Amino acid sequence: MDSPVDPRSLLRPRPPSPLVEASDGRFERHGVRLVLKRDDLVHPELPGNKWRKLAPNLRAALDGGFPALVTFGGAYSNHLRATAAAGRLLGLATVGVVRGDELAGRPLNPSLARCAADGMRLHFTSRSEYRRKTEPDTLARLLAAAGAQGAYVIPEGGSNALALSGCAELGRELRGAADVVAVACGTGGTLAGLAAGLTPRQRAWGVPVLAGGFLGAEIRCLQRAAFGGPAGDWTLAEGFDHGGYAKVPAELEAFAVDFERRHRVPVERVYVAKLLWALTALTESGTFPRGTTLAAVVTGRP
Repeated sequence: MDSPVDPRSLLRPRPPSPLVEASDGRFERHGVRLVLKRDDLVHPELPGNKWRKLAPNLRAALDGGFPALVTFGGAYSNHLRATAAAGRLLGLATVGVVRGDELAGRPLNPSLARCAADGMRLHFTSRSEYRRKTEPDTLARLLAAAGAQGAYVIPEGGSNALALSGCAELGRELRGAADVVAVACGTGGTLAGLAAGLTPRQRAWGVPVLAGGFLGAEIRCLQRAAFGGPAGDWTLAEGFDHGGYAKVPAELEAFAVDFERRHRVPVERVYVAKLLWALTALTESGTFPRGTTLAAVVTGRP
């Protein structure tokens, strides 16, 4: 009889994700070299920053003997999908608290249907309640309503102090590989950890996929919790959200299709397409000096 698989074996580090050259005239004519950090290939089911942020939290949940995981996200959340897949792989029950109680009576979209197929129980809550989910009383009320008391709580986007330790490893993998390392940002955890892992001679750029200008404060708060204060050299390139989260206007879709054709790399639309669009626009505007090597972190698959 085969011996049972230790769940922790699923969380062992994979080899560093590959770094591939992206020969592209839109960058080369400005003297900028573009490379792609294919972090979408780091784990077969938990690609990119999702694996890096979730793995430390999943270890903590297993070590603490928690019976279930509970987390939060919108209707198109890649984080919810990744948590549901992780629960299935590890044999842990999962609960997803979804923003928008108006969605409760509607057919599930493909993203939420994938969560349900992986065994995640979905609980829909009002947008006003969701906004207050970090308040202790509101969190307790949400967990009770979702039947998730006693579950290990993973914050929205997976971004907490533990997650930053996993994302710092991404930065360490890129030491010496590029002058500027860029990543798309939702909750800011990946950028906060990535910047901490780079050398002092490197700079991290984040491209927010949501409007609002709130992310800088969130990143500083996360770094204080994880590292005791600021860590690494980072900046945010605002104004490339294309109308908001999960909004993919026709021009962005056309850009993504063209990038896929040029480089034979699948481009995830909610995060990665906006990152690549921003880097193309910034390069063409002369933001990066000639001779710059620019690494774009491909954080997920379509």
